[in-house]
Amino acid sequence: MGFTYRAYLDEEAKRCKIYACSKCSSHLSTFDYLISKDFHGVHGKAYLFENVVNVVVSHESEVREMTTGKHLIRYISCSGCDEELGWKYASSLQRKNQKYKEGKFILEKCGLEQIVSVARDRILK
Repeated sequence: MGFTYRAYLDEEAKRCKIYACSKCSSHLSTFDYLISKDFHGVHGKAYLFENVVNVVVSHESEVREMTTGKHLIRYISCSGCDEELGWKYASSLQRKNQKYKEGKFILEKCGLEQIVSVARDRILK
């Protein structure tokens, strides 16, 4: 068992909106990586992200039938508290127009909190 590195996204947030785990407040992603809010998860509304941090991706894959066809997914959980957050799209198994989801992440809204960070002005002297 080794040291777990946790990313802190304050400097990454160009628009100062950070999405974090609602249970432990570990940073997960920023507004800049948000692709769409028009997704549904197991527990309701969900968001599609290009990139996330501080998550553990399960080793097991599962084929899930969704409204857009069959997808191979891997569940993701928070590396800070083990809370299940959503899944990562491994591949689209039926429709070529769904390939854009591959490698992207679904985070369920019920597991997120939004942190508004204060942008820091840097003054060079």
